[in-house]
This record gives sequence, structure tokens and C-alpha cells, in this order.
Amino acid sequence: MDRRWRIASEDEILSGRTTDIYFERAVQILEAEGLNPMVHAEATVSGMPKGFNWGIVAGVNDSLKLFERKNVDIFGLEEGTLFRPRDSKGVKTPVFSIEGLYQDFAILETPLLGFLCHTSGMATQTAHVRIAAGEKSLLSFGARRTHPAITPQVEYAALIGGCDGISCILGAEMLNVEPQGTMPHALIIAAGDHIKAWQAYDRHLPRDVPRIALTDTYLDEVAESVMAAEAIDSLEGVRLDTTSSRRGNFSRIIQEVRWELDIRGHKNVKIFVSGGLDVEAILGLRESPVDGFGVGGAISNSPAIDFALDIVMKKENGTWIPSAKRGKFSGRKTIWRCASCYNDRVTLLGSASPTCDCGGKMEKLTVQLMEKGRILHQTLSPKEIREKVMKQIERIQN
Repeated sequence: MDRRWRIASEDEILSGRTTDIYFERAVQILEAEGLNPMVHAEATVSGMPKGFNWGIVAGVNDSLKLFERKNVDIFGLEEGTLFRPRDSKGVKTPVFSIEGLYQDFAILETPLLGFLCHTSGMATQTAHVRIAAGEKSLLSFGARRTHPAITPQVEYAALIGGCDGISCILGAEMLNVEPQGTMPHALIIAAGDHIKAWQAYDRHLPRDVPRIALTDTYLDEVAESVMAAEAIDSLEGVRLDTTSSRRGNFSRIIQEVRWELDIRGHKNVKIFVSGGLDVEAILGLRESPVDGFGVGGAISNSPAIDFALDIVMKKENGTWIPSAKRGKFSGRKTIWRCASCYNDRVTLLGSASPTCDCGGKMEKLTVQLMEKGRILHQTLSPKEIREKVMKQIERIQN
């Protein structure tokens, strides 16, 4: 096959060319046997990465586009909904369920899970990073840590998961936001002098670009930060990108930079940090006088959430028959959430609203997302999904 890169096209994804071969073979066998049962299959997860007890489901909207104009019905959680792997009684949570003749969707199971697993993993990790960062600024610098073909998807997950900004040009363009970032070490080295580079940055870029200097190229972080503040009158901040091998006690370095800037009258200059940051590193720096974090690989290389799609009901002679394999729960289901304590319950489809153990009112989370291949709900913008995610993670912290 003659192509420049090993990248699947949209048509190849939609036609099932990115599926696992055993689904294609299963369809061939069923066709030969004259079998095409009506089934109800659901996506659940047995365990969460990094011991997380909740996640953010994402990739739902992409999955709906995968099944558009297919003769299937889809139920589940809307994009950006906080979910738990099991409800308060231990029943697995069906975040996405598809109902239809099996041959109509079998070869699309692989890309479906790809959308859900990968995007949910990145959005979930970002949400946990967001909590660790608290009220401080959080930017996604993960473009260089992933395959360029999916960089816009990485930036989408980072934005809806809670990042305040993203760095990739195309990702920002597709999300209708402005890309954000400072400067690379390469600019300073190419200019031959850090002061010349900072001043050229200030001189040539539009005024709406924040004046933030990278201050750890040649000298001590404290010395370069002070030099930058004195060289640029409009300096808004400095960024420390010191590698882990040179950090020492990074919190102490940040504290010293803040002290030396303040004592020289540069209290308005903010401090941003980047370079190998993850949840644990950010938690260790939260009490430092740092104003924001740039996070790369911890988001773009997030472990996927290991959703699996399993048939749990099959229709025979007009009647739905429990059909789950070992370890799964049969039945077409609905997810509920308590408005008071935020606990979840899973019941059979059509059941009345359950009563929460705390006595609070439970609200239905599961909605019908697609009917006979027609998307039913209005898609929120990425910014609106982000707001939804932020409200939910604020809720679980209270």
C-alpha cells in the first residue's frame, strides 16, 4: 500500500478497515450460517488506571459519528460525564450501549473502543491533573509527545478535561481557541544570547501574546529570571523548564525565584513551570509560589481506560433473553445518580427511580443518544463540555 504515513483515513475507519480481523471473520461465519441476532451490547470497565475511582467519559460524540446512518439505537452517558466503574452496589456501569442486528455494527467495535478508551483516558488524567493544580493555570504541552495524526484529539481531551489552554496550532484551530505557549530553548540558542532572544520576542510578537520568558537555558534559574524581568519592562512571567536531572529541590528553586523577583520590585512577574510534570509532581508544588503548570506527556501518554464491549441481551422470538458472559451483568440498564451524595445506581431499563441509601433523589444519567442511526442530542461545544466537567469534579471534591 503506497502512502506516506501509516495513518487510517476517515473512510477506512467508517468502513471497518481498522477493526480486528476476528470481527470480520465472525460476520463471514454468521452470514454463512444465516444468523444475525438482535442484541444489546454495553461498554463497561473492570478496573481503572492508576487506581482512579472515577473517570470522565469522552469519545462518545466521535463514536456516534461512527454509527451515523447505521440501523442501531445507542444509549449511554453524554460526552464529558463523570462515571465510576461500578455503582454503589457493585454493578458495572454501562457508559455506552448499542442495540441492533449484530452484523450491522460488529466490525465497528474496534474503532468504537478506540474512541472511548483513548479519549476517556486522556480526559480522565487531565481532570485529575486539574484537581492537583487547583486554581492555578494549566496548559497542555503534549503535542510533541504523541503521534501527529492524533494531536488534535489529544488537545481536545486536554481541553475538556480541564486545561485552560493548549499549544498545538491545528488542535486549537479545530477547537476554536487560541493556541498558547511561550518560547523554546532553541530560540535562545539560535539567537546566541538569552537577553537578545527575550527582547526580540518582545519586539516582534503581537501585543496580545503574553510576555513570558524561558529562564533556565544557560544560567541559574534565579539569575536568568531576574535578568529577564530587568530586560523587558512588560514581562508578565517566567517559565522554568528545568529537567529532572538538574532540578534538585524544585520547590525551593521556585521559592528563591519568587523571593529575588519580589525584592527587586517584580512582584507582578508570575512563575510558570513545566517539564515532566504529573499529578504527583504538581501536588508537591502546589504550596510553592507558582502560578501555573505546563503538562505534556502526563496527558498525551495517559493510560487508556480499558472499556470492553459485551453482548448482555439477545432477542429471541420477540423476547429479550439474558445473554451475558461470565463476569458481566445481563440486562438492558439505566444509570442513576443521587443529587445529594453523588452516588450512582444501575437498574434495569424501565425501572422506576431507585431510592438512594442517603434518602436523596436519584436522577437518570443514561439517555438515548441515537435512534436508527440518527443522532438525537445536540452536541455541546468543547468549551461547554469543559464547563460541565469542571462542575462535576468540583462537586465530587465537596
